[in-house]
This record gives sequence, structure tokens and C-alpha cells, in this order.
Amino acid sequence: MAAVARSFIRPASQAAPRASTVRIATSSTSRQAFARQNFPTSFRRSYASGPSRNEGYTSARLLLGALALAGGGGAYYFSQSGDSSKPREREQAKETASGAGASSGAFTPNKDAYQKVYNAIAERLEEKEDYDDGSYGPVIVRLAWHCSGTYDKDTQTGGSNGATMRFAPEGDHGANAGLKAARDFLEPVKQKFPWITYSDLWTLAGVCAIQEMQGPIIPWRPGRSDRDASMCTPDGRLPDGAKEQSHLRAIFGRMGFDDREIVALSGAHALGRCHTDRSGFDGPWSFSPTVMSNDYFRLLLEQKWNFRKWDGPRQYQDLASKSLMMLPTDMALIKDKEFKKHVERYAADDKAFFADFREVVMKLLELGVPFQSRPKDRMELKPLSNEQ
Repeated sequence: MAAVARSFIRPASQAAPRASTVRIATSSTSRQAFARQNFPTSFRRSYASGPSRNEGYTSARLLLGALALAGGGGAYYFSQSGDSSKPREREQAKETASGAGASSGAFTPNKDAYQKVYNAIAERLEEKEDYDDGSYGPVIVRLAWHCSGTYDKDTQTGGSNGATMRFAPEGDHGANAGLKAARDFLEPVKQKFPWITYSDLWTLAGVCAIQEMQGPIIPWRPGRSDRDASMCTPDGRLPDGAKEQSHLRAIFGRMGFDDREIVALSGAHALGRCHTDRSGFDGPWSFSPTVMSNDYFRLLLEQKWNFRKWDGPRQYQDLASKSLMMLPTDMALIKDKEFKKHVERYAADDKAFFADFREVVMKLLELGVPFQSRPKDRMELKPLSNEQ
């Protein structure tokens, strides 16, 4: 993506889009998702050349106490650094935990730690420019959305907690076709920061991709756990692009979204493109598929759309350039008068769109997550593109 997201060149016969440069003004704070745990000196693991039986017994009790207090993060640290015969591995573990609240043998990730994970993702987005339109960003957003959009408010199942798309059958659902590319893209980041769960990594990556593609700042917090294949959700919980408004309301209503939120989330179609070997559909929604903007809504209203004549599934094509596409679910947003009023508002006011998109993405990524933290513990991570 390099520091500036790439844009497609509009045909000369069309007016250039308004630049979408609005970023939501937010007050940046230094909140931490979790308080750092400090342990007494006596809890630190140490070695002696020849302890007595009582001393060994006392040390064992103290070590067990430390592990119990440290929880998951502390257990990870001790498992990595407890073997004195592997100094190199211990040093690597310390480097990984650097800036993550590692103190006195306890490792509790803080905002600085998650900023480092964010930066690692952003750097890979810059380095890997050989995918689609020059960025993995759109497919990373799709991964975050699809791992979260399986939530069912009535059964309290699904959502981003679990990262069950790692397993069949969920990873093989038709709606998730092509997302292995996104999961593989993030695997080196997981290896570099093994303390973060896949569930937190995928949602954090979605936030990173949106922000690095000039979208709004998305408040985010950790606290998701990974689950096994037994928790995979059934097929059919994600939208089918071939359907229309009643389907949209059924799918998003199951998650707890209203009409305004449905339209705001649909604005993510400013990013990326469809592929015939995945969804069966083909083409980008906008002329700038690696830049977050309100162009999706403007194009829906301003362009003339006809059915594309081809051998693939039913989709729409813009009459002017014949290079853009819309799905039946996209066109439903302007056919339905309740949906259309939100489309018109977002098309006219990109600041209003960014404000609503910020809130609805935050809500989406938290669906069904049993957080131990509070909403005020959400953090706003700094875009790497702002530093360049």
C-alpha cells in the first residue's frame, strides 16, 4: 500500500471523485486494557546450586502461587523463560514481550504492546503490494468482518470470540472463500507475538487495515479467547450478495443491527473487489478500492446501473465505464426507501459516514465477546501512515 493507498484512475469521461480526507477528531488517551501486575521479589523464579528439601518445597509453593496470580500472560512468560538451559529462547521471549508490560517475570499486555502488533501488521501491508489492487488491506477487513458477523443474539453464539474460521467446516463456508490468504498473511505476526490470541489478532488487523487505508480511528479492546472446532458456527449466517433487502434485514437483524447500521457497514464496499473464483461475482465497487471513503454511496446514486451481460451470477455494471460492479444487495440499499435515506445522507456527508462507520465497526468486532474489561478501556491505536 506504501504509506499512501493506491487509487484507480477514473476514465477521462467521468468527473474525479471528491477527495475523502476527513478523519474523525478523537482525543487520544493512554488507557491500558489491563493493569500491570507487579509481584513481590519473593515470587520471582530463581535457581540455587543446592537447596534444602524445605527450601525446594517453599520455592515450589511460591512458584505455583505466582503462576496462579499471573494468569494466561504470566503462564506464557514462565513457560518461555523457565528453562535455564535455553538462554537464547529466553532472550527472544523477552524481546517479544518488550513494551508489553513485562516486569518482574510477569507479562501483561498493555496499549504499547498492542501498538507494536498493530505496527507489525501495518508494516506488512506496506511490504506486501503484490495482492489484488496493491494491498492486502481489503481482504483483512473482510476477515475481521466475517469472523465477527456470525453472531446470533438469540442463541448468544458466534462472533469474533473463538477464531473458529481456522477450522473446517467454518473455514470452508462459501462466504469465507479466499480468506485463507488473509489468515496466512497474519500468521507471521502471530508467530512474532505468540501471546495474542487469533481472535484479538484478526479484529485488531481489521482495525489496522481500515485506519491505514485512510478510514476513521476505530476504538478497540482485547479480551477474546480462541476456541476449538466444536464451536464452529453453521453455514448461512453471513450475507448472500445475490439477495435483497429482506435478506439483509434478517442477517443483520440477527446480529442486532438496525437499518442505519446496516447501511453504514455496507460502506465497507468502497474497499476491495469480488473474484469469480470465490464469490462468483467479479470486479470492484469503486475506482479507489484501497482507500476508505464515501464513494460507494455516491456511486450508487450518481451512476446508471444495468445488469451485466455475462455467464456469471446476476450483478450490476456501471453504464459509463463498465468497470465497476454492484451486487443485488447493494442495489437493495437504493430500492428500499428506508435504506435509501441513509445512503443519501452518507453520500452527501463523508464526515457523518465516518462517524457512524466508526461506531458500527466497533460494535461488530465486539459482538458476543465476554469481556472482562470495561467499554472505557477501549484503546485508539495510532496509524503508522500518520508517522510517514
